[in-house]
Amino acid sequence: MSTTATETQGPAPDATRLSPADPAVRTFLQLLGNVLSVSVVNLSMWFAITFFVYLQTASVFATGIIAGIYLVSTAGTGIFFGGIVDHHRKKTVLLASAAISLGLYATGLVFYLANPADAWRHPADPRLWVLVVLLMAGMIAGNLRTIALPTMVTALFDEARRGKANGLVGTTSGISFLISSVISGVLVGATGMLGMLVLGVVVLAGSLLHLRSVRVPERLTVAAADPADKKLDLRGTIRIVGQTRGLFALIIFTTINNFLFGGFMALMDPYGLSMMSVQVWGLALGALSSLTIVGGLLITKTGVSSNPVRLLLLINLTLWTVTIIFPLQASVILLLGGMALFMLLMPFAEASEQAVLQQVVPYERQGRVFGFAQSVEQSASPLTAFLISPLAQFVFMPFMTDGAGAALIGSWFGTGPERGIALVFVIMGLAGLALTAFALTTKHYRALSARFRGTAQAKDTTGDRETVDAPLSLAPAA
Repeated sequence: MSTTATETQGPAPDATRLSPADPAVRTFLQLLGNVLSVSVVNLSMWFAITFFVYLQTASVFATGIIAGIYLVSTAGTGIFFGGIVDHHRKKTVLLASAAISLGLYATGLVFYLANPADAWRHPADPRLWVLVVLLMAGMIAGNLRTIALPTMVTALFDEARRGKANGLVGTTSGISFLISSVISGVLVGATGMLGMLVLGVVVLAGSLLHLRSVRVPERLTVAAADPADKKLDLRGTIRIVGQTRGLFALIIFTTINNFLFGGFMALMDPYGLSMMSVQVWGLALGALSSLTIVGGLLITKTGVSSNPVRLLLLINLTLWTVTIIFPLQASVILLLGGMALFMLLMPFAEASEQAVLQQVVPYERQGRVFGFAQSVEQSASPLTAFLISPLAQFVFMPFMTDGAGAALIGSWFGTGPERGIALVFVIMGLAGLALTAFALTTKHYRALSARFRGTAQAKDTTGDRETVDAPLSLAPAA
């Protein structure tokens, strides 16, 4: 009996698979591994300095200031960093980012060793804040990699594989969170900041040596933008965003969402540390962050659906509902259960927004658009971080300790300073839930969803793949 050609050749290969035999995939995995090592150090430094300052000073206000410094810096540098990413080779950007972080961490190590232990025990001591600023600047330099990475996904992969590549990015984020939360808690508990600073210097130096040996494809060896145009061109970037109906609305939604998330970020560590030791809290975060890895791996199998805009909003509905529920009682189980859902779903939210921007923004503009989105979206978070931490410490914590709140709802909600923090979480959750429910009813949501689906359908019909040489048209949708 004769066999058909199809039977002889076997099933058609999966065009969406990320095969290690593909040189682009191999390069991407090497770059991703390098980014992972640096991300572990930067995130560990963030956890470590927050844990260290809180344990030394017992000040929620001080940890809120740290969160605010980080978020202000992130918002203020995003557009500038985006211009750097577009106008320079991607490998050069990664090298520069690691070198700057290495220099700042080495300076921080020397400064830490040169000062007595008493310098870190008072939140008003300027030496404490010099150390904080040095380390935060090292972390901020790492944001160059955060902006560069999704643009490298665009350059290396066609549309069919980008969602899964974004899933791998989410997986590395989970791995870095797992490792970082564990080692930062253990190192701070055992050595203060010394162990963390030494580790940071060693890993950053190793990352620089490794990255110099990585060969990258031609697409990553040239600047995405016209080399003759060195301007950031903020006006042009805003025009690109404005020409895609619904994209500004998505950025504004994320900005308001981050306004609420800034308070969440400022208060979560003090809330967790009120229930457990720094070592246990760090280990708990590390164990839970394995779910971020699971979420990222799920994306590599499923992608982010045909409508990532809708997926992003549905995930936000779920996460804000969780934010209302887990603080209702002073329960380690509720806290860890809520954090588990956050860890599992956050990769889907991040990959969804990246998929939208990668789809509708030309490659030569992506660094600046990602940087612009980061700056705008993060601009509200510092306000909340600076606002919520003093409100929590000086209003809500007394309110639920011996104030009217303790008398009014303390019988079932609980009393004490940590229940004041819990009440802030509930209020933020209710606000976030209302915001997301409203966003699902707007014409901007429908327009951006239709835009994304329309672009994908057009590509399926023509059989074309987006490349750096043929960017998408951004004329307003009819």
